Amino acid sequence: MKKFRTIENIFKGSQPHMVGDGFRVSQYLPSQINSMNRLSPFLLLDYHAPYYYEPSTYTRGVGAHPHRGFETVTIAYDGKVEHHDNKGNHGIIGPGDVQWMTAASGVMHKEYHEAEFSKKGGTLHMIQLWVNLPRDKKMIEPKYQALLKGEMGAIELEDNQGEISIIAGEVNGVKGPASTFTNINIYNVNLKKHGKVNLNEPSNFNTGMLILKGQVKVNEDKICKESDFILFDNIDGSISVESMDEEALFIVLSGEPINEPIASHGPFVMNTREEIYQAYEDFRNNKFGKEVF
Repeated sequence: MKKFRTIENIFKGSQPHMVGDGFRVSQYLPSQINSMNRLSPFLLLDYHAPYYYEPSTYTRGVGAHPHRGFETVTIAYDGKVEHHDNKGNHGIIGPGDVQWMTAASGVMHKEYHEAEFSKKGGTLHMIQLWVNLPRDKKMIEPKYQALLKGEMGAIELEDNQGEISIIAGEVNGVKGPASTFTNINIYNVNLKKHGKVNLNEPSNFNTGMLILKGQVKVNEDKICKESDFILFDNIDGSISVESMDEEALFIVLSGEPINEPIASHGPFVMNTREEIYQAYEDFRNNKFGKEVF
């Protein structure tokens, strides 16, 4: 008899809200589980379901703002997003691409619709994650990684059932391109009709998956739909997923928890309240550097 990793909870995100004037997102983490520790090292998950933006003569997005103590990961499925930060980094990502910014000791950045995409209008579909940093990495120098679709680790499933695209970590010996500070696996799985996959994540890794397209059957009996997040118990066992539609797409987030205190307020995530106060003080004193233009 197969031993499956059991499901702890299935939930949807909050009602959609605007971040700036360019990102219509639904928050899944931490608002729907009421704890930043349960899926550590993943702190926040905002899901921008497919949404059409009319052509615009101005650029929609989020203006310059600070971060400290963690990493922001933006994963694009449709549309184009542009990034600038005050460390001199600039990137544009489109379908299949990822931008990975390690805020660490402090950075100012802005994200917005890429100019041509904004001008023509179109559908934007994306995810933003916040990934925590361990205490000894929170104050290192910031860094930026532009990870393009062609660089992702790729696994073709048997009998043309689908494919796995690995952003970070490792699946079946195939590694993703992201450089990380914690043991994490982040990957997209695209299944064709009745395509099946068996996933195996370490039992001590906090593991969940978000259904981005289609309907799937999990562990041979549980039907899950678009925008469902499935949180798995921390036990030994595989995870079986079968597509019930012509196509199914989902992302897996799995990571070894950082067993340290979390202090979070606004754009900062540290270990103590005093460190949060210091982050605000440093920001007020322009120690994060100038805004991005």
